[in-house]
Amino acid sequence: MNNIVVIGSGVMGRGIAYVSALGGFMTTLIDINESQLKKAEKEIQSIFEKGVSLGKLSPELAAEAKERIEFSVSLSKHVLEADLVIEAVPEVMDIKKNIFEVMDQHAKESCLFATNTSTMSPTEIGSYTKRPDRVIAMHFFNPVHKMPLVEIIRGLETSDETVQSIKLVAQKMGKETVVINEFPGFVTSRISALVGNEAFYMLQEGVATPEEIDKAIKLGLNYPMGPFELGDLVGLDTRLNNLKYLHSKLGEKYRPAPLLEQYVIAGRLGRKTGRGVYDYSNGGE
Repeated sequence: MNNIVVIGSGVMGRGIAYVSALGGFMTTLIDINESQLKKAEKEIQSIFEKGVSLGKLSPELAAEAKERIEFSVSLSKHVLEADLVIEAVPEVMDIKKNIFEVMDQHAKESCLFATNTSTMSPTEIGSYTKRPDRVIAMHFFNPVHKMPLVEIIRGLETSDETVQSIKLVAQKMGKETVVINEFPGFVTSRISALVGNEAFYMLQEGVATPEEIDKAIKLGLNYPMGPFELGDLVGLDTRLNNLKYLHSKLGEKYRPAPLLEQYVIAGRLGRKTGRGVYDYSNGGE
């Protein structure tokens, strides 16, 4: 496997493209939004530069990896030669469905398809193609270049060969892997969604301030980030979408906290909008 196409140049897509190129794969990052693509290119360049300045990457290795990344707005053109396509678009099934149908029309028969999702069904996504045995979920974590895990989720029809190929790809990207059978929310998202939602219920009930809740979870339970810090990082709209999906599949314990819904309605989505639970408008942490 040599050629990897990543679809979607948001925070996750650009991170996946970075580790893909660093892992030795010829990588194309695709997005229909040219300004988003330019932003992603600038961010990837910044990650390389920081890696070199901190001594984590040699200048030679960084230069070689940068040469392996291409940026494009044309999905059909680049999917033709891909060995693996990793979809990293928003967690909306209709969007994923449209993309996988297009991918299936243009990709060669041997090409593997992966969806970067934290909750959604690779079985359902695979059903939108004529190759469900070659469809799998790769759940990367944010920030991709720092987080060591890729959660690999096999759908009902996913073949053992596909699983082994994807494990090798993730390992070349420098990641540890866990392979699990599909169930809504997988392993990590079920736990994370519950913790993040419960934190919003506590905030709603006046139990403590966001700062105190985050501090309690970090120091008391040894989490690297508090639930509000993490929610602001991944996006409160993403957190809400995940909870709505899990609520529909797994029942009442995943019902989104009303306060979380209010934040999203108000446009307080986290770091990407400058304000979520915390205010980042003046560069605050």
